[in-house]
Amino acid sequence: MTELAVTLHDGTTLTATVTGTGPAVVLPVRTSPHDEATAENMRQWGADPDLGATLVHGLSDRFRVIAADYEGHRLEHPAAGTLTPDNLAADLLAIADAAGADRFAYYGYSWLALAGLQLAVRTDRLWGLVMGGYPPAGGPYRAMLDVTRAAHEKASAPQEPAREPVTPGDWDAAGISVDDRVTAQFVTLYEALQDFDDTTAQKALSMPRLAFAGSEDDITYGPGWGDTVVTIAQPLTRHRDELTGQGWAVELLAGLDHMSGMHSSNVLPLLRDWLIANAPHPAG
Repeated sequence: MTELAVTLHDGTTLTATVTGTGPAVVLPVRTSPHDEATAENMRQWGADPDLGATLVHGLSDRFRVIAADYEGHRLEHPAAGTLTPDNLAADLLAIADAAGADRFAYYGYSWLALAGLQLAVRTDRLWGLVMGGYPPAGGPYRAMLDVTRAAHEKASAPQEPAREPVTPGDWDAAGISVDDRVTAQFVTLYEALQDFDDTTAQKALSMPRLAFAGSEDDITYGPGWGDTVVTIAQPLTRHRDELTGQGWAVELLAGLDHMSGMHSSNVLPLLRDWLIANAPHPAG
C-alpha cells in the first residue's frame, strides 16, 4: 500500500492510499480502523465500521484501488462556503490525479454517489460509475436541502444535554454535535444543486454505469427535521426502465434500507462482479 498527499480545492491536504494493480478504481472511503467504542456505536446505529477496509481488500486483487476518506476529511476540514458541485468534482479528480490515474471507475454511496454523478458530467475520464443509495434520476435534491438546513439550524443552536441515552435509530432525539461549518458546507452543496436537472444530465453519460439501492431506502424524518421524506428507492424504481434503456444497470436490493444497503457484505459482491464485467481490459 502506498500513501499519497492530495491537495484539495480549499488548500487542505487529504491522504489517499493506493492498493493493488489493474484498472483504477477511486473509492471515497475510510480504510483506517475505528476504536472499538466508536465501532460498536456505529454497529448499534446500523453502520458498518469496517466498510472501507473490506471494499479495498475485496477489490485490490483485481484493481488498483485508490481510497481516500473524503467525508471524514470534510468533517474535520469543512469547506463551508465553497463545497460547490464544481469544487466537489475537482476534489475527486485531484484524488485520481495524485495517484496518476488518467482513467478510473468511481463508486460512492449516498451523497458521495451524488458526487460521482457531478464528477461524471464534468469529465470524460471515467471508465465506470457506480451510484449506491442515491438515484441518478429524480434525486431528492429539495428534500436533502431541507434536511441539511434543519441540521445546520441544530448545529448553530446551543445543544441541551440528553436527559437519557438516545436509542439507536431515534434520529429525532439525536442531537448535532458537529461544528456549524460542517453542516453549512452541505447547505452550500444542496443549494447549488436546486436547479440541477439530473434526468437530462445523466442522459449524456456513455460510460458503463450501475445504480443500486435497498428496496426500503426511503427515509422519513420526524418533526425535529421538518417531517421531511427523502425518497431514494422510489425514484430508482420509478425510473428503472428508463435508466435501463439508457444504458444503466439498476439493482434494488430486497429488504434493505439506507444503512444496510451500504454494508460491505451487500455492496462488495455486487460492486466486484460489475467492475470485473465492465473493466476496460481484463481485470487480473
